[in-house]
Amino acid sequence: MSTPHMKRPHPNRRTALAALSLATALPAWAHGEKPHQAKGPVVREQKPWGIAADARQARRTVEIRMTDDMRLSPSHLEVSEGETLRLRAVNAGRVMHEIVIGTPEELAAHADLMKKHPGMEHDEPYMAHVPPGRRGDIVWTFNRPGEFAFACLIAGHFEAGMRGTIRVNPKG
Repeated sequence: MSTPHMKRPHPNRRTALAALSLATALPAWAHGEKPHQAKGPVVREQKPWGIAADARQARRTVEIRMTDDMRLSPSHLEVSEGETLRLRAVNAGRVMHEIVIGTPEELAAHADLMKKHPGMEHDEPYMAHVPPGRRGDIVWTFNRPGEFAFACLIAGHFEAGMRGTIRVNPKG
């Protein structure tokens, strides 16, 4: 409650303060031009599309090529439930690209958020941020059957078509 001698923040300042408090409540996400450094052990949190895995668990490596024409190749993956893959994101372009795994709905919502806040920082085990001419790995166990997706969520890249699908086929 304000008293007569207290100043109320300007509406734009209140909006900025609210955005700042929301940003500090969200996980740390990174889309800068710097490559990500491993910050310790991988956090293994079950997601609808699977769980992070140790690199030694990967039995297969799939190379996904990212180009400045906003394409991912291959753009469709078939995986068996329980399979652990190393997704090797290779940036063959001249600008920063990334691969993020998720549900189609979560990726679309995150892409919209990235348009509004392109400097947002995050670093999750289901993401690989790759500078031009470099590569990055995601090691993931797809332990849930279903239809999932992967995409580059750097502002404008998702909308330009830089996305793909992952079908996780049930066991047996």
